[in-house]
Amino acid sequence: MKPLAFRMRPRTIDEVAGQEHLTGEGKIIRRMTDAKQLSSMILYGPPGTGKTSIAGAIAGSTKYAFRMLNAVTSNKKDMEVVAAEAKMSGKVILLLDEVHRLDKAKQDYLLPFLENGMITLIGATTSNPYHAINPAIRSRCQIFEVKPLSPDAVKTLLIRALEDEERGLGTYKTDVAEEALQYFAEASGGDVRSSLNALELAVISTPADENGIIHVTLEAAEECLQQKSFAHDKDGDAHYDVLSAFQKSIRGSDVNAALHYLARLIEAGDLVSIARRLVVIAYEDIGLASPQAGARTLSAVEAAERLGFPEARIPLANAVVELCLSPKSNSAYKAIDAALSDIRAGRAGEVPAHLKDAHYKSAAKLGRGIDYKYPHDYDNGWIAQQYLPDPLKNKRYYEPKATGKFEQALSGVYEKIQKGKK
Repeated sequence: MKPLAFRMRPRTIDEVAGQEHLTGEGKIIRRMTDAKQLSSMILYGPPGTGKTSIAGAIAGSTKYAFRMLNAVTSNKKDMEVVAAEAKMSGKVILLLDEVHRLDKAKQDYLLPFLENGMITLIGATTSNPYHAINPAIRSRCQIFEVKPLSPDAVKTLLIRALEDEERGLGTYKTDVAEEALQYFAEASGGDVRSSLNALELAVISTPADENGIIHVTLEAAEECLQQKSFAHDKDGDAHYDVLSAFQKSIRGSDVNAALHYLARLIEAGDLVSIARRLVVIAYEDIGLASPQAGARTLSAVEAAERLGFPEARIPLANAVVELCLSPKSNSAYKAIDAALSDIRAGRAGEVPAHLKDAHYKSAAKLGRGIDYKYPHDYDNGWIAQQYLPDPLKNKRYYEPKATGKFEQALSGVYEKIQKGKK
């Protein structure tokens, strides 16, 4: 018998659950299906979130022929069979799994059929299509993100499976504890395939009582769904989303959010990414508002690397809390980027003659180093003179922020120097 998740795949668009942003009333896939005016599309999202189900539901609702292939394991001959069927019937919906791995030969064969509309391609992938899919395919498809199902949506599907006598578990007399149902709904992290298959395992592996009733307890649910509720692919697109959220939470001084994303990265065992991102944050987002935070963050990172997990979480948490609650300044980071922008745009100019190297014979004959004023010869170690090239002589790259005592002190010196130049 095929797994419960396979048997319970939606037959029409009305049976799809959890992707209301695509299949709800008035939403794009619902509109295309209702009008029977389909365009090729790419569905991307985590495993078990309904990409194949949506494709099958579209076919079921439109009554078009539906075929499934895999971009890696299916060969060109398999695609020729689909193309022949499309020529005969006029329209075939082709679900192509792992579409991001489609090679050029298969792609070139498919493109004419996509162009004339005989094949409607529904590509499924867990990779971000903007990064992983060939532009020739991508440009001919609409791109839709399929999101992990909410616990409520998963629960709805679990209950539907328990009640369905034709495809589900409705022929069994079951009593699934509410906490067990909730565990199935939450512990898979939005992967409904895992939840359904774990529910089936719990039902068929639990002996019935004297009345023929199968009681599924929380303990049984935990045994049958032992995967962690959190999955993290260090090479996947979601990895960079977590790192981005981690930095933005620290920048926004939200300790609790930052610790949450730190916990996700720790659970993934990704000490390298955590360490690198924390050091960047210390200098990019806290910067001159609290310069000592950089040194302390580096010390925390070195301690974490020496300790390894699980103890590494302790110095990392210390660093995250400090960085979150430190004053913030990106003034130095913005200043160097502004300077780089001028250089890359060709706005540089010649080094002023009095600043040029004069440590060789005849330098004075070339006018180099003449009239240079040695600051240490003057009171307070400073004297007004031009340092920037002529085209940029009045340029201000650094704009201090009054978000920490250290930078406030720097700002006072800086503004005094700027006034002394005039």
